[in-house]
Amino acid sequence: MEAAEPARKRFDLIGWALDERLRRLLAAVEARVLGRGGVTAVATATGVSRRAIHAGLKELAERPEATPLAAGRIRRPGAGRKRLVERDDTLRTDLERLVEPLACGDPETPLRWTCKSVRRLAEELTAQGHRVGRTVVGELLAAMGYSLQANAKTLEGGDHPDRNAQFDHINRAVQARLVQGKPVISVDTKKKELIGSFKNPGRTWRPKGQPEAVRVYDFIDPALGRANPYGVYDLATDEGWVSVGTDHDTAAFAVQTIRRWWRAVGQAAYPEATDLMITADGGGSNGSRVRLWKVELQRLADEMGLTLRVCHFPPGTSKWNKIEHRLFSFISMNWRGQPLVSHEVMINLIANTRTRSGLLVRAELDPAKYPKGVKVTEEDFTSIRSEPDPFHGNWNYAILPKSSNL
Repeated sequence: MEAAEPARKRFDLIGWALDERLRRLLAAVEARVLGRGGVTAVATATGVSRRAIHAGLKELAERPEATPLAAGRIRRPGAGRKRLVERDDTLRTDLERLVEPLACGDPETPLRWTCKSVRRLAEELTAQGHRVGRTVVGELLAAMGYSLQANAKTLEGGDHPDRNAQFDHINRAVQARLVQGKPVISVDTKKKELIGSFKNPGRTWRPKGQPEAVRVYDFIDPALGRANPYGVYDLATDEGWVSVGTDHDTAAFAVQTIRRWWRAVGQAAYPEATDLMITADGGGSNGSRVRLWKVELQRLADEMGLTLRVCHFPPGTSKWNKIEHRLFSFISMNWRGQPLVSHEVMINLIANTRTRSGLLVRAELDPAKYPKGVKVTEEDFTSIRSEPDPFHGNWNYAILPKSSNL
């Protein structure tokens, strides 16, 4: 063993720079120099296996006739232990059948209705006779093009044949009015929120180990109830208005929010306006088929003395409404991780929402009652001075004040 001591020292000095091939060749050289017993001595001193040293000796013996290895290779093609998928012909197929049973025509797979973790997949493959662990399963899934993914909200239901045409119609109308300096607003209801010490998604900076305590269960607090934020977003000025309602989200509440915005902000911003364009979703309290929405708009048009030009987005396309990604998304970011413990807290968080582009938001509480189920009489509905657009008059129409002439 003393004879192999120099070999050990050389390996200690140069071992960090050796790849697998150079390591076994250097060990083979040392073993050949030592002669009888050299393989055992070098293996003990350096930690290189006897099999690797014998392979190196074989390479040295065949060196004159050997074909040089290609650049970057440490073994000849076909050398080394074969990959598991090469030794197990059905492993890949069986794994894919477990991950995507319906796509593979196997609806009876045991894992169809369970969580498909790599551990569960490895256990099921082992039960089928494959010798595989969860690490290898993860590597195989990655090689097969799989990755961990969450659900993606991309399915919007059936597409209307005039969906894109309606988008173009809205865009042309909005751009033409913005160029002329006329008011254009986007309106919608934000998600209803529970008021009280309830968990709000997201995280916020706090002293380490001191998270804010919130309720375990999201049962509504009868004393505080829910809040209905209805927003108005001015496309030209990048400003928002949010009324936080404490009652029901109805068409009357929606139009009242537009009324409050106009009286507090819009009238001063557009003193010469003769009409107001409103872009809204196709459903909800401001839906294109909601009779009360149009009746309330008629009352608003009469009060303001303005023509209200309304454009609804096609069904299932609410996320294209400007207010969603220019106002509501930033409000959600601003209050992430903050329990909405009171209406005052909610209003302050909304009103202090800012962006680098200069977004400004005003928010007010609307404690008025807006009962559901209000019936619109045929007389009230037929008295609406509505002017349908030639293109999809059910989505695009104008409500004229009754004091004006058609």
